[in-house]
Amino acid sequence: MPDFIDISIIIPLYNEEENVAILHRSISEVLDQLDYSFEVIYIDDGSSDKTVEILRSLKKKDDRIKIIKFRKNYGQSPAMAAGFNAARGNFIVTMDGDLQNDPKDIAKLIQKLNEGYDLVSGWRKNRKDKLILRKVPSKIANKIICSVTHIKLHDTGCALKIYRAEIAKRINLYGELHRFLPALAKIEGARIAEVPVSHHPRRFGKSKYNLTRTFKVIMDLLTLNLFLKYLMRPGRFFGLISMGFVTLSFLIVLWISIILLRGNQTIFEINNLFTLLFIFLTSSFQSIFLGLIAELILKTSNKKRNYSLNFIRK
Repeated sequence: MPDFIDISIIIPLYNEEENVAILHRSISEVLDQLDYSFEVIYIDDGSSDKTVEILRSLKKKDDRIKIIKFRKNYGQSPAMAAGFNAARGNFIVTMDGDLQNDPKDIAKLIQKLNEGYDLVSGWRKNRKDKLILRKVPSKIANKIICSVTHIKLHDTGCALKIYRAEIAKRINLYGELHRFLPALAKIEGARIAEVPVSHHPRRFGKSKYNLTRTFKVIMDLLTLNLFLKYLMRPGRFFGLISMGFVTLSFLIVLWISIILLRGNQTIFEINNLFTLLFIFLTSSFQSIFLGLIAELILKTSNKKRNYSLNFIRK
């Protein structure tokens, strides 16, 4: 195959043995009708069923398949990062492997992307999931994410998305940050749009979603909020911390002055206050130096970020 192709489709999989053959057949039928060269990158996230065996059987018949096998279940963010790293396409499509996303919508995403956008996200307008376990938590999480990131999307959690490769490969994915891919793309200057897409009920297998993910979303938003505010300006973050320590130092000096004016101080009390003053002033200077170091690292680091894939089984 050529070094560069038109479309790379990235699909993380975890115990989807009943879905993967149907999914690949559907993708092939849709993409064969489009005038684009493509590859399908399946990332097996430590499946314990026959998902990998079925993928290898499919690969023997279709050399457009690429398989990445993880040693164990690491999660969707490392899987997506591995896929972005391996992709050779000018456009990168991501989708779930449970047959709920419809490959027919890929053409719609490409059309919207060609209007001048860098990322087009799917909107599951008529979502076919359980109300209490999936729809309600998803709506809550979506509202919170949009309010924090200031990205106007109806459905930030839809896996069906398309990216320009130069944006996707600059995204630094780790932890559970795959939930915030539009926000991370926004950090890289991406122009973002959204189009309604089809959504089907799950036919086979069990959903890996549970209510605890909503709480994880809220916790991860704290990290994301720091990214959005200070990723390109880390000196400001450490400067705020330094100012906090300076304020505490001023209060300690004021406290010492009041005690000395009253004349009822003890050596032990004064020593403790001066110790606190020294700690706060030292912490203030350390924060300033950390900010300077962070700014220096940011300005001298290589813009291309590579994700470590040492957990992939050869």
